[in-house]
Amino acid sequence: MANAVDQDQQWLLNCLSATLDPNPEVRCFAEASLDQASRQPGFGSALSKVAANMELVVGLRQLAAVLLKQFVKKHWQEGEDSFEPPVVSSNEKESIRRMLLLALDDPHKKICTAIGMAVASIAMHDWPELWPDLLPFLLNLINNQTNMNGVHGAMRCLVLLSADLDDKMVPTLIPALFPSLLTIVSCPQIYDPYIQTKALSIIYSCTSMLGTVSGVYKAETSSLIVPMLKPWMDQFSSILQIPVQSENPNDWSIKMEVLKCLNQFIQNFSTLFKSEFEVILGPLWSTFVSSLSVYEKASIEGTEDSHEGRYDSDGSEKNLDSFVIQLFEFMLTIVGSPRLGKVVVANIRELVYYTIAFLQMTQQQVLTWSVDANQFIADEEDATYSCRFSGVLLLEEVVNSFDGEGILAIIDGAKQWFTESQIRKAAGNASWWRIREATIFALSSLSEQLFETQETGFDTSSLKHLVEQIFTEDSLLDPLEYPFLYARIFTSIAKFSSLISNSLLEQFLYLAMKAITMDVPPPVKVGACRALTNLLPEAKKEIVQSQLLGLFSSLTNLLNHASDETLHMVLDTLLAAVKAGHESSTLVEHMISPVILNLWASHVSDPFISIDALEVLEAIKSIPGCVHPLVSRILPSIGPILNKPQEQADGLVAGSLDLVTMLLKNAPADVVKAIYDVSFNAVINIILQSDDHSEIQNATECLSAFISEGRQQILAWGSDSGSTMRSLLDIASRLLDPKLESSGSLFVGSYILQLILHLPTQMAVHIQDLVAALVKRMQSAQNCILLSSLLIVFARLVI
Repeated sequence: MANAVDQDQQWLLNCLSATLDPNPEVRCFAEASLDQASRQPGFGSALSKVAANMELVVGLRQLAAVLLKQFVKKHWQEGEDSFEPPVVSSNEKESIRRMLLLALDDPHKKICTAIGMAVASIAMHDWPELWPDLLPFLLNLINNQTNMNGVHGAMRCLVLLSADLDDKMVPTLIPALFPSLLTIVSCPQIYDPYIQTKALSIIYSCTSMLGTVSGVYKAETSSLIVPMLKPWMDQFSSILQIPVQSENPNDWSIKMEVLKCLNQFIQNFSTLFKSEFEVILGPLWSTFVSSLSVYEKASIEGTEDSHEGRYDSDGSEKNLDSFVIQLFEFMLTIVGSPRLGKVVVANIRELVYYTIAFLQMTQQQVLTWSVDANQFIADEEDATYSCRFSGVLLLEEVVNSFDGEGILAIIDGAKQWFTESQIRKAAGNASWWRIREATIFALSSLSEQLFETQETGFDTSSLKHLVEQIFTEDSLLDPLEYPFLYARIFTSIAKFSSLISNSLLEQFLYLAMKAITMDVPPPVKVGACRALTNLLPEAKKEIVQSQLLGLFSSLTNLLNHASDETLHMVLDTLLAAVKAGHESSTLVEHMISPVILNLWASHVSDPFISIDALEVLEAIKSIPGCVHPLVSRILPSIGPILNKPQEQADGLVAGSLDLVTMLLKNAPADVVKAIYDVSFNAVINIILQSDDHSEIQNATECLSAFISEGRQQILAWGSDSGSTMRSLLDIASRLLDPKLESSGSLFVGSYILQLILHLPTQMAVHIQDLVAALVKRMQSAQNCILLSSLLIVFARLVI
């Protein structure tokens, strides 16, 4: 290929260089010039020449290849959504295709990737009809063992191409390509791990596409799959047979791609695959068992490199956790398969035993969770992408697929690891607690399924004995020495409340209340809060009363130091404590309410925290003797906020209206009257004058509470009942305005209308305006329920 740079190419090179200039004006001018040039004939060919010219700077060549891909997207195929005229001529297309193929053996990997992306984008339009020589050319490159740069380039291109295959391309590609890929995968002495990994990823993409069309083209897909099952299964077996190697991420990557391929075979072709399945069972088990040893050293103990957060040159993960998660996913597919699950049922106890070991906390998790309670809570509550979560999914599938046999396997595995943890503890192994924590984590994660089995008549006496033995022994541990094990016990104890003795539950309730008051690590406090949230509702009053003041004091102190993640948890615990100590909580209303109100005010714009705070205040309000002091505490601050809404911070008015609504519900008449005196007129004005939909909606709900609780007395409380009625009817009329429908006020407005109709008051005031508004709204109402409601109101008004 000639690499001489002519005048036009020099202009293009200058423009490409200018797009990298730090001066924004120079960059903008260059980009505009390139955009204009892209509409001229020959631009695509010029970009191809730059990308293929090995004498030019790599950065400019890569940029040219990237721009070429964009050029193809816009100008290659008429009728595409992204197409912009003019279309590239046939001669220019042929020239571009030829130059790109010749550049696929470039020694620079970045150039190979960029050119491969351009080739793949063209192939989506032209291959195979308009570009029949593409696949033979790529196959020649793959099979030429004397040109490894060409092999790399062709594989990069095929990986991209296989990711966007359709049902028409796959039947053409598989027979021609798979034999060459099998040669690559079976010759590690010739092809490096990167090329082998990419070959396997192409197999995965092709079998995935075959699986999507197998239901429609069953015979055709079978004819493609059957001939290659045995050679590929033999090759997969030889790869998996080799134990997982420590500190070898290339080995992990290859095995991970093998597992992904096998997963596709099982999911899509299990009827064809069963006869070959037993070939891989032994090698698969070798991989599973050996990976645990590597995982324990690299991730759990942290003594070896797990390559966490590392990627290959194409951006694919190569860390150990990703490999183990893929391993779990494949095992889950096998266990869940009606055909293949029967083959592994005999070894299900060994599978469970090793899976529990994978659930141990990693060293990175220990380091992170020790200092960041927020992350600990987030990882515990969310189904995060982790080995622990994937392992639990596998154990759940064991129970779902094998019922009683699965439960026995879980209990047996837990017993074995409990005994092993005892041995390690006695031997002075400092990490003995990890497997104990993993065992409890596994049992608690499966607690719902265990109890569902119990309801069917399954004898859980052995589970009861095991759980009580673990909890009884570990209650004697020092929470400072084993914070995560102690936290796990706290978070798990309530899940087995129906199985273990009341005395043990009471012991842990006491320990949790004590832990809240102590200076213990954050995970222990998190666990104690969770235990209290679940145990307090069923606790005996005499146990709670003795600790109530200290518990409230500690929880309110936690609130003052909590961050957003922990606030939800502490508020939930405080809510449970208020309800549990219901009759005596009047003693601490003065202690709790100010803290909660301050918290509510500082987080009023956060709907989740503010709602949690309101729930605590509502629980306090429901305690006999608390509503009056609570209302007296709140009203002096609420009145000024609602009477001058335009001067308040964002969210404060809407939040204050929610607070007033909560106070009004089921309140005594004198409390409703006190709230009326301070805020009723302000609520009326907000509905009539505000343009903020959230304020209007909250004010409307507040007004509904006024009418529900005050009924006709709200007319008598005002200085002019006729004026109050006019205001209510004006509000109802405004709420029927279609412009406010997005706030949800329409439904509440209809509700208010129906409440007004029950008031023993003359309805003649503004009746004509209201009827007109109803007629107009009924004409535009799309919701059947709303229309029915409007019709009812209209009928009552007119009659």
